Amino acid sequence: MVAVSEFLVSSSGQMSLPAEARRRWNLKGGGPVDVLDLGFGVLTVPRGEGRRLLGDLLSRDDHAAFVRSLGDDPDLATS
Repeated sequence: MVAVSEFLVSSSGQMSLPAEARRRWNLKGGGPVDVLDLGFGVLTVPRGEGRRLLGDLLSRDDHAAFVRSLGDDPDLATS
């Protein structure tokens, strides 16, 4: 299933995960997810999938070069 939806981010930075995704990911009572900050956007995936997905998309060297390209911004260079 692929869908694009628009969500509201609260002034404190919170955002709700859609109910259908919470059910599919077995998060009815809440729980952890992986968040990938891609620089141009943020991707939320089930816990444990982030590193696998990143590894499938970028080689370790390409990822390291990307992180270095972010410069000294502590909010972006987190991995």
